[in-house]
Amino acid sequence: MSSSAPSPSLPSSPWRFLWMFVREGFLCRVILLNLAAAGGIGLMGLEPVAMRGLVDALAGLSDNQRSGTSAGTAGWTAEVMPWFLLLGGLWIASALFNRLRELVDLHTSPALRHAVQVRLFDQLIDHSSSYFQDNFAGTLGQKVKQAGQSSIELLEILTNDIIRIVVILAIGLTLLASAQTLFAVLLVGWTAAHLTVSALLARRCLRLSHAFSEEVSSTTGRMVDIIANAELVRAFARRRQELAGLSDALTGEIARSKELRWFLTKMWFWLFNVLLVFQITLIGIAVSDATAGRMSVGDFAMVFSLASIVGANVWGLSTRMLGFFEQLGILSGALELIVRPHGIPDPPGRPDLVVTGGAIRFEDLRFAHPGSDAGPNSGKTGAVFDGLSLTIRPGERVALVGPSGAGKSTLVRLLRRQFPLQGGRILIDGQDIAGVSLASLNRAVAEVPQLPSLFHRSIRDNIAYGSEGADDAAVRAAAARAHCDRFIEERAGGYGTMVGERGIQLSGGERQRVAIARAFLKDAPILVLDEATSSLDSETEHLIQDALLGLFEGRTVIAIAHRLSTVTGMDRILYLEGGRILEDGDHAGLLRRDGPYARLWRRQVGGFLPDESAVPAGDVPGNLREEVR
Repeated sequence: MSSSAPSPSLPSSPWRFLWMFVREGFLCRVILLNLAAAGGIGLMGLEPVAMRGLVDALAGLSDNQRSGTSAGTAGWTAEVMPWFLLLGGLWIASALFNRLRELVDLHTSPALRHAVQVRLFDQLIDHSSSYFQDNFAGTLGQKVKQAGQSSIELLEILTNDIIRIVVILAIGLTLLASAQTLFAVLLVGWTAAHLTVSALLARRCLRLSHAFSEEVSSTTGRMVDIIANAELVRAFARRRQELAGLSDALTGEIARSKELRWFLTKMWFWLFNVLLVFQITLIGIAVSDATAGRMSVGDFAMVFSLASIVGANVWGLSTRMLGFFEQLGILSGALELIVRPHGIPDPPGRPDLVVTGGAIRFEDLRFAHPGSDAGPNSGKTGAVFDGLSLTIRPGERVALVGPSGAGKSTLVRLLRRQFPLQGGRILIDGQDIAGVSLASLNRAVAEVPQLPSLFHRSIRDNIAYGSEGADDAAVRAAAARAHCDRFIEERAGGYGTMVGERGIQLSGGERQRVAIARAFLKDAPILVLDEATSSLDSETEHLIQDALLGLFEGRTVIAIAHRLSTVTGMDRILYLEGGRILEDGDHAGLLRRDGPYARLWRRQVGGFLPDESAVPAGDVPGNLREEVR
């Protein structure tokens, strides 16, 4: 599914969810699965009829041979052979229907699992940033995989187990009633009671199964979290503590598993014993009738065979009921987590953002992070912005500076609609970004973050991610402009070098240069730099600054910086503190104003001397003095 199209809404009910996929692309295959299952068990259900005829023929042949009225193979051919051929034909035909069902399932279950996982992942990836901050990545991925598997398990039960039991019960009731009405009554009563008790026990067991599943998800998420931070664990020598914590979590998983297994053991014990009692009772009555002459040997064979077939299928369905409710619970849990309203709605039909100049207008912004009790107009300090307004002209280069927590990164996140506004609006070239498609907004903004994200793919793939369909020449040109071509070519794999999970095979500076190359390739009209050169050495930073000057041409630029020497050449510098703009001007003008920016500048160029006035604004090192001019 194209990333430019918003994901369609999905049903949150597991039954509506499953039916949606069946209706949209699997209806014919599901009908074939049902027909094949019905044919296979239906023919097997006629086996007792053939068995009765064969047994009666053999009994008659034996009586004739003892009386001397028939001999040898003539009796076999005339009386036994048709029933024998019918029995063998039923077996073969039933097996062929079963193989047909397996063949149809071969083209159904994998495709259904694929469709479910793709649609759910499409729904998942459109959630807001806060959603991913609140949930383990490993847990989310596991839920998507589990939903795909649960869907095919539920379809298997519906199109095989339930169809089989319905057909075999219909045939069994008809045949048993023909032998003796009591048999049919016993079959109906026992089947209804057995399946009802099985369903009740399975639903009770579902609570235990759900608790076990949650423990597994929790321990999996914890394990993935530790693996993702393996370097941090080693750096603080916390291997033993993390292992102990994981062991404690796994102990809880073991307890839930034992509780579930013990309940299952007791449940299967009683259900299977009840099945044996039913079969023994039914066959005992048949033996009594046969010895009393009220039933032929063939009828007895038919009852015996039917009792075995019906008992096996009812037992099979009762054991599958636990799986049915368990898979239903797993699918419900996945849908509950994933199929929920997106924090940043992006309904279909919204127009694309059209950037002509790149003018940005923040109007009366009001925002507090999720979970904060400081909302708009609350008067509490927890609000990041409470009425912030700012205009950035087309092609203007603006730097955001100030202490941590001032709202610099939050401002650019709001620009990219990663958080919902609680008041005010943001305009790009006069268009409210809340009313345009999110994909077009993301295409218009290129961002180089402080901690760049890289896929566990080749360097070439990570750079080419900036432009769909980019060829090798474009990738190499972007790498050269970002001054990362040298370190790439020095590696044995060159541009095909795998960077590892989150780019772990590259240094921090190398990751940032790859991210800058990716931004070059994206060629967006609005550029956001969030400490884009913070991980670079001084020499490489100088090269990158030259390259960025080329990238700035014709673009609106917002740069976040803590190292003020990197933003002295910007058109405007905004000093933010507490979600408010305290100063606005160019570098030289702000130094002359001798306000918060000038004090921060003196602390940086003075080596963090205790006396803020120790280094006057004009008394700066030679290289920085050049930057001031």
